[in-house]
Amino acid sequence: MPAVPLTPRDLAGCEHRVALDFAHPALVGDFPESPGVQRRKEAATAHRAAVRNLLRGIHSDHPDDFVVIDSDQGASRRADQTLRACADGARMIWNATLPTDIDHGRRGHAELLIAHGDGYIPVIVVNHRVSQPAKPRSSDAVRQATFMTSPLWAWSPSPDPHRTSRPNRRDALRLAHLTAMLIELGLAAGPDAAELRGGAIGLDADCIVVHATGAMLDDYQEILRRRQEIAAQAIATEPRKIGECRSCPWWGRCHPELVERRDVSLVASGNPADVLIENGITTIDQLAHHRGPAPEGWPSNARFDDAVVNAIAWMTDTELVRRVDVPQVRRADVEVDVDMESFGEHGAYLWGTLLTDVTDPAREVEYRPFLTWSPLPTRDEARSFAEFWDWLMAERSAAHESGKTFAAYCYSQQAENRWLLGSADRFIGDPGIPTRAEVEKFIGSEEWVDIYEAVGKNFICPKGKGLKRVAPVAGFSWRDDDAGGEASMEWYSSAVGLADKPVDLTQRVRLLEYNEDDVRATKVLREWMTDGAATQVPHERDLLAFRDGGPPPTGSHA
Repeated sequence: MPAVPLTPRDLAGCEHRVALDFAHPALVGDFPESPGVQRRKEAATAHRAAVRNLLRGIHSDHPDDFVVIDSDQGASRRADQTLRACADGARMIWNATLPTDIDHGRRGHAELLIAHGDGYIPVIVVNHRVSQPAKPRSSDAVRQATFMTSPLWAWSPSPDPHRTSRPNRRDALRLAHLTAMLIELGLAAGPDAAELRGGAIGLDADCIVVHATGAMLDDYQEILRRRQEIAAQAIATEPRKIGECRSCPWWGRCHPELVERRDVSLVASGNPADVLIENGITTIDQLAHHRGPAPEGWPSNARFDDAVVNAIAWMTDTELVRRVDVPQVRRADVEVDVDMESFGEHGAYLWGTLLTDVTDPAREVEYRPFLTWSPLPTRDEARSFAEFWDWLMAERSAAHESGKTFAAYCYSQQAENRWLLGSADRFIGDPGIPTRAEVEKFIGSEEWVDIYEAVGKNFICPKGKGLKRVAPVAGFSWRDDDAGGEASMEWYSSAVGLADKPVDLTQRVRLLEYNEDDVRATKVLREWMTDGAATQVPHERDLLAFRDGGPPPTGSHA
């Protein structure tokens, strides 16, 4: 009997989603896509089109070497044209569709097939980074021998001492899937499985990262077999909360089921949840009443007591729990809250600031944005970033000259630091742009404070550590109920007229209000941490005492 045909998407992520997709295929097509999913698809489509045009330009002197399969036709016709191009010996085939492998249950397409030897190398084009600059290490020789890239213009893999991999399991499984399909068609490039290769072109589109697909085939075959049995309903699955749930259309069905059985994954996710379930701790109640050491296999970088407290907090509907008697966060005479807005990987268009001079109450606390409304990517981003940096450093210097202490705050410095450093690198030499060394010195100082890290040190956050989860506990609320990172992407697209949309000036106002609310939320939260949290938020020992028969913790709804 033929196996259930799967695409690479079915091989990674939630097994229960696969079961539901194949059990209720009619419903899958009825689920509306969220704006965030639509935007990511649009961005991926635009990126692939840019890579296609880049490759076509590289081969413009020999246009017959670069064959493009028309995507505006059925899969069967695309597959026929792909096989014909292979038979004709095309050097590169864009938008290659492989015939469905009925016997083994496989469907798949590659953005690119590159001729090599007597076969083809599958190459996928993805809208995320697949490599990063290498850091000097004592094991450089090993890394150089194992990490390989190929130039875009030809399949010529070689050790790359300047980059290192950013592993992505979905990419690896997709390439193994395509390699297996090429093997069945007799089109795989390589004398034996051990020599089989695939490639990935990422967001930077500066090379092809080489994958040893032959070495992955055994693992892939086992995953394929299990997923096919799940799709055929031969292996039972049940929901478990994971990161994928946030964007899964089945979450509305799974979440009530998880709540009804008080599933432990609601308060512990990822590897910790796996360890708990393997040790027989499957419900929130079991975890809350667990005594003794952490279960065998508990990850060393996770505090087990936090998991127990999270379970009790879920039972008592407690939003935040203190780790310490008196929460601490660095404060200063002159304080600046900062929040950056970016658009995907294209750049940072807005740096919002809020300055507070604690020593001078008469000085107005004023929101000040530094921005560009030229659609990203744009050189005008350099101008707005330079103005922001100049203003921030001027306020810092003025504070120092007046004998005042200074601190700048952000919520989760990973994002801000990325664009601070990235802007210094991309616009080096432009007027007002700091050097990378200047940026590194500032963000490495005590005057750059990450409130996200401070929240983690002072509190256990049962409902998440995001600003929009924590700041409301401190009494802050956003003006726009739809405010959020995904929504802001849609607002920005309309604000600057992307994708042939008319420019909507109301969305610019909306973005500025959203950014201002974010910096004000950061200010309210950090001030509340030192001024009110000690009396308004229960300590973890209060929750443990409640579990053991004590009074309900302060701030809970038990």
